[in-house]
Amino acid sequence: MAYTCPNRSIIDMILKLVRFKLIIILLIIINFSSAKERPCLLFNTDEVKLIRAQLGEYPLFDQTLSFARQQIDLAIVQPIDLPPPGEAGGYAHEKHKQNYRDIQQAGQLFIITGEEKYAEFVRKVLLEYADFYPDLGSHPLSRKQAPGKIFHQMLNENVWLVHASVAFDCVYSWLNDQDRAKIEKNVFRLMTYWIVNERGDQLDRIHNHGTWASAALGMAGYVLNDQNLVDIALYGTKKDGKAGFLKQMDLLLSPDGYYTEGPYYIRYALRPFFYFAEAIERNQPELKIFNYRDQILRKTFYATVQTMMPNGVYPSINDASRTMNVLSAGTRLATNICYYRYGQDQNILGLANMQQKVELTIAGLILAKDLRLNPHSEVNWESVELRDGFDGQSGGIGILRNGKEKNRSYLLMKYGTHGGGHGHFDQLSILMFDVDRQVLTDYGYARWINIEPKSGGRYLPENKTYANQTIAHNTVVVDGKSQNGGNSKEADNYSGKRHFFDGNNHSLQVVSAVAENCYDGVKMQRTIFWVTDSTLTDPIIVDLFFLLSDQKHSYDYSVHLGGQLMTTDLKYTANTEKLSVLGEDHGYQHLWVTARSVSKKGFSYTWLDGNKYYSMISNASEGAVVSFCRIGANDPSFNLRSEPALVIREEKKNHLFVAVFEPHGYFSEALEKSVSPTGQIESVKVLAFDPDEGAVVAVSGKNGLCWVIMTELQKEKMKTSHKITSNNKTWEWTGRYQMQKLTESEK
Repeated sequence: MAYTCPNRSIIDMILKLVRFKLIIILLIIINFSSAKERPCLLFNTDEVKLIRAQLGEYPLFDQTLSFARQQIDLAIVQPIDLPPPGEAGGYAHEKHKQNYRDIQQAGQLFIITGEEKYAEFVRKVLLEYADFYPDLGSHPLSRKQAPGKIFHQMLNENVWLVHASVAFDCVYSWLNDQDRAKIEKNVFRLMTYWIVNERGDQLDRIHNHGTWASAALGMAGYVLNDQNLVDIALYGTKKDGKAGFLKQMDLLLSPDGYYTEGPYYIRYALRPFFYFAEAIERNQPELKIFNYRDQILRKTFYATVQTMMPNGVYPSINDASRTMNVLSAGTRLATNICYYRYGQDQNILGLANMQQKVELTIAGLILAKDLRLNPHSEVNWESVELRDGFDGQSGGIGILRNGKEKNRSYLLMKYGTHGGGHGHFDQLSILMFDVDRQVLTDYGYARWINIEPKSGGRYLPENKTYANQTIAHNTVVVDGKSQNGGNSKEADNYSGKRHFFDGNNHSLQVVSAVAENCYDGVKMQRTIFWVTDSTLTDPIIVDLFFLLSDQKHSYDYSVHLGGQLMTTDLKYTANTEKLSVLGEDHGYQHLWVTARSVSKKGFSYTWLDGNKYYSMISNASEGAVVSFCRIGANDPSFNLRSEPALVIREEKKNHLFVAVFEPHGYFSEALEKSVSPTGQIESVKVLAFDPDEGAVVAVSGKNGLCWVIMTELQKEKMKTSHKITSNNKTWEWTGRYQMQKLTESEK
């Protein structure tokens, strides 16, 4: 007979109870394991303890903290203002920007100091947005941009969300459940929905706008503990890796880290790159984001700051301000994080010394600590060439540097990509910086940023009609038309090509590049030598600009400079009563012709800029027309800056423009002192020019000074040796270029 248990029902009840308890325990374990440590974006609890323990130890960190407290203590006592969406650059636009800056800074102050007044301020502001944001529609004043709700373009909305995410993360654990849920639902969930579902095209765009969108979505995703949002941020709306943050890092940056739109725009994009990377490293360290693509973020930071001029200002190539510098928020953030993630570097300490402000994070603390030990750190960049294009095959920029300390000088030549929507038609253009200012200038953009009466702070019409046209740059215009006909889509199909670059020889540095697709049937090559010699007070620039064609063209060599004309040997006619314009379109319509001259064969032009004299010595042919110009014609709203320019016009098939730029002397109005107002270089001559081979040029000056410079033209099959015969004289050299300093007997 089978055995039966008289208490089977009791045993079943016990088993059910055990199972239930196991399930509860399992759920508790699962819930515990899924809990996220807060804060999770820029801090962890151990770092907070370390920062608090070392307050008062490092002056730069304490100084930054004190300044932040002053700002936010003032903001706290002001009424919270969330104005209705308004014009770009107007009060509403700027107030919402200030709000996100304030709450981020307040959140970080709460983490560091523990003072609840800062958390309370963040709570109040975010709750105000939670009441304000749900009722907003698409921005009413957007002009052909992808609009946000608060801002006229989604870009600014994403910037807001990046900073608000940091603020929310800092107070997340401090908030009560009700407030946290309201902020999540009415602000963060609505904004992330808008990014993914209404502006997904911007999120998937390979552009700095897409970088900001990825960072905003991903950082909000980490704060909300929503991995789906993070994955969309990393891999695009389809999560297939064809878009998203990682693809931005793949396609926007060259192998050297150069960003195709130029330094002005990458200093802005440094923020989303480095904010989100720091958040990724803390939440998904398995991605090894700081090692991604052979440490592309480190290279991007270095490529950006290595473009800066000696005064810390970024070069104004493409759409760019002339005053944006290394004090900018993106540069400072990247300076701190790079030092923390990639190790010590004296140049980074030098940057921090220039910035005199650090991030209020562990990265800022460590940087401030090391700067206290190295208080006199300086930046000492060398000459550098940076490749353009995601694969490094789209030309680039070459930067030559000379001198030390206050006598530092800098020369940049652009031969990369057009630059996308913010590009200028300026292949082979140059700019020069000397002592404390741009001497050969790039106009940059035509925009009065955030000044509402000037087109709402947006780009002005003259940005297209003048600033990005070829004539506005230090390069050559063919037949009075901008490169690629002024068509951005056409220009984006091509880039310049590097020929050679040598920045290692202090006495002779050189950069050479080619542009073959700017004008039909015209090949352009520019080779620039920077010569340092004991007989000269300053290094001189020798510029060789080749133009090669089977047909006759009008070639305009334009030079944009600052300062005041001192003297010239040109016999000119000044237009003192009635001005004409240089042309009808392609930017020429914005240039007044203030004087005109016909060259008799070469000329010199000397001007004073600041406390220094500069001379240009040209090989202009007999009959070449030289126009003295000033920017500002056909500009009824006075949007353009009034600045001088020279335009040398030659009518040729093949031609070689040669010019020497010589800094010299000193002037002090306060001391009423003028030293060496005339330079040492007296003439430049083309001794030989072979359109299939290259050229030989002589540079002559006072006291028997004479150099002969020989350089090749770029070809598909390069030669190792070259020979040119002209006027019964044969010149031979090996390599791509050669310079000889002639003795009296050799001359």
